[in-house]
Amino acid sequence: MTTGKNNYARTDKLITAITGWIAGIILVMLAVWGIITLFELQRYEETNDAQVEEYINPVTTRVTGYISRINYEENQDVKKGDTLLVIDDSEYMLQQQEASAALMNAKAQIQVLESNVSTSGKTAEVAQAQIAAAKAKLWKQEQEYDRYKKLYDAESATKQQLENVETALNVAKADYQSITNNYDAAVSKVNDIRSQKAVLMAEIHRREALLGRNELDVAYTVIKAPYDGKMGRRTIQEGQLVQAGQTLAFIVNQATGKWIIANFKETQVSHMQIGQSADIEIDALPGKTFNGTIESLSPATGARFSLLPPDNSSGNFVKIVQRIPVRIKLTSTSSETALLRAGMNATVSISKKNG
Repeated sequence: MTTGKNNYARTDKLITAITGWIAGIILVMLAVWGIITLFELQRYEETNDAQVEEYINPVTTRVTGYISRINYEENQDVKKGDTLLVIDDSEYMLQQQEASAALMNAKAQIQVLESNVSTSGKTAEVAQAQIAAAKAKLWKQEQEYDRYKKLYDAESATKQQLENVETALNVAKADYQSITNNYDAAVSKVNDIRSQKAVLMAEIHRREALLGRNELDVAYTVIKAPYDGKMGRRTIQEGQLVQAGQTLAFIVNQATGKWIIANFKETQVSHMQIGQSADIEIDALPGKTFNGTIESLSPATGARFSLLPPDNSSGNFVKIVQRIPVRIKLTSTSSETALLRAGMNATVSISKKNG
């Protein structure tokens, strides 16, 4: 019995010793971890409220119509100028042809007016020549009348002869006035036609603008990639009716690169400056650190840019630490950042010594 009790006592002592050693090791590890954490907190400002960002822009249509062809798939890489999809342009082509025909008709009317101007001008020239002849004839009749008037006064001509000469003079005056009026009318008609030409020229400009608009509509039926990028989810099908202004897809702009938006607490940004270096760890890529520099600090807290900014003057006030969005430019090579995707979570550390 004594031997059994001694064995149990030795076992208890051994377990107690092992437990003590384990507890001591844990305490030492916790102390080391605490010291390292305090050291890091003294040297770095850190936040895990950070995400990878890229420009993700919608691809919209400017015209209404049925989709006739789609040239991309989900998550496909595209180059600037690649045709993404085509909308049926039959109606827009007809409108373009109609506008083109109307423009041709207006230009043809210009030619008709120019022909009328030429004809009216020649008519005026003829009338002007007739004026000279009528004026000469009138002068002759005036001289004849003066001569017979003197003969009549000297009783060398009869009254009937004088009346005949006077009648011929009146006819010559009427002819001269008629021809002069015809000339004025011809000149006035030329001016009227020229005024109509100005109106028609304005109509031609309007028709040209309308044709240009129709040509744009035809061009808008072919939707191209605005820049190098990667397509997002595809939600449209061939034969689907789309409306002008409708969002058809989303494209990630790879030409502008990627950056990090880190939301630091307002108590952390006092040491931060533009150009300051930053270390970035991505949750999806553990063990890999990316380099970056502070590009800009937000002019206001994130809450101020929300849809409904908080109004602290209404109701009970509860002080909440606000966060300032900090934009960080990735300085790592493009091959290193190729695996990063917009929306990935990140942890950002910024040294206080660089501030």
